[in-house]
Parts: sequence; C-alpha cells; structure tokens
Amino acid sequence: LRQARDRLQIELDQRQRREGEIRRLNQELTLRASELAAANKELESFTYSVSHDLRAPLRHLVGFSELLRKHASSSLDEKGQKYVETIFDAGKRMGSLIDDLLTFSRIGRTESRMATVDLQGLITEAIAEVKQQTNGRDIHWEVGAFPACHGDRSLLKLVMLNLLSNAVKFSSLRKPARIEVGALEGSATSVEIYVKDNGVGFDMEYAGKLFGVFQRLHRTDEFEGTGIGLATVQRIAQRHGGSVRAEGAVDRGATFYVSLPREK
Repeated sequence: LRQARDRLQIELDQRQRREGEIRRLNQELTLRASELAAANKELESFTYSVSHDLRAPLRHLVGFSELLRKHASSSLDEKGQKYVETIFDAGKRMGSLIDDLLTFSRIGRTESRMATVDLQGLITEAIAEVKQQTNGRDIHWEVGAFPACHGDRSLLKLVMLNLLSNAVKFSSLRKPARIEVGALEGSATSVEIYVKDNGVGFDMEYAGKLFGVFQRLHRTDEFEGTGIGLATVQRIAQRHGGSVRAEGAVDRGATFYVSLPREK
C-alpha cells in the first residue's frame, strides 16, 4: 500500500511539473506573439511614414527634371540630356515603388469589409482594366466560370489585377500570348483561382522568392516592376485565411494559384 501511495505521489509530482512547464511555455508563447504583433505594427507604421514622407521631395525631383527636359534641353549637350533623362526615369520608378509600398502597408492597416463577392463579375472587370493597357497586343484570353466567395471585394480585385498584369507582362515576348484564368474545386470551405500564361516562366528552385517584398527573378531592364505585387497578393490571401502558390518552368510559362474562402 505504501509503495502504491509513493508511486501515486511521484506521478502527481511529475504531472504538476509538466502542467507548470506547459503554463510557462504558454505564457512565453503569448508574450512572443504579442511582441511579434507589436513589431509588425511598428514596421507597418514605419513603412507608411517613410513612404509618405518621401513623396514630397520626390515630386520636386521628378517635376524639376521634367521642366529641364522641356525647357532647357536645347542648352544641354547630348550627355547632359541623358543625365536629365536618367534622373527623370529613376524618379518615376521610385514613385511607383513608393506607391506600391504604401499599398502593401495599407493592407495590414485597413479594416476588411467582408461580404459575398461575385468573382465572375470581379474578374471580368479586372480583365477589362488590364486589356486597356495591352496596347493592342495579340493576347488570347481563356476565362472560366467562377463561384462566389467570401472576402473584401476591393482587396480581391487588387489580387486579380496584380496576377493578370504579371501574366500580361511576362508573356510580352509571345505571339500570340495566352492567358488562362480559371477556378479549381479546392475544398468544401475554399475555392482556388488560378492565372496561367505562356510567358518566360521561372525556375522552380527559386519559387520561394516569388512572394517576398522586393524579390525579383528577372532584371528590371527585361521586365519593369517593383517586386511588391506578388507580396501584396500573398498578404491579401493570408488576410482572408487563404494561401498562394506558383508553378512554372523557364520559357514554359507560369501558373499562380490563390485559395479563398467559399461563400458563406
């Protein structure tokens, strides 16, 4: 009887130690989560402030370089004109970068307006907007049927504009370019949208870099861009409880997938 009691006491002590350890670990986890949330909020605020404060001097840089191009180019030699052109182009690119960075930072700061979203209508609108910027290129569009989903319509439209614009950009060397937009079944609670192109593609070895901020797999002199679009797509998908993934091969096109919650 004494041995049984001693064993029970040992088991009780061990259980209490384990429960104490679990409580300690939970407290540490809660603290780390709070610290991470605070750090993310501080980083978003810093990003927004820096981007916003950069706009004023940048407007002056671009504005005065444009005035030089228009009114003083005749008094500059060829080298001077090239310098002014370089300043102007770099300023415009920096402006695009700041705009994209502000958009990215706002995603974490803006409250989502969740509702049922007609994906068919949203994607039709997004394609129409992107087509206006294709300058009459020979692009074959294949558009499937889409179910309704649950999300913030303005954010989801931004997702589609980014993915469609990427498909148009990276298929610019193809004649004709082919862009397919469709939906997969996903699961009982989610739907997966994809955008597929026959463009330059990418090496799957570097697929993990695609959705990082400022990450680019192609040089800017090959394809314009700031390297923030796909990071924005991922952030919006995650805010909806979804995910993103990509498949591709060099010179064989790419397909980007976004999973979203189904209509509730």
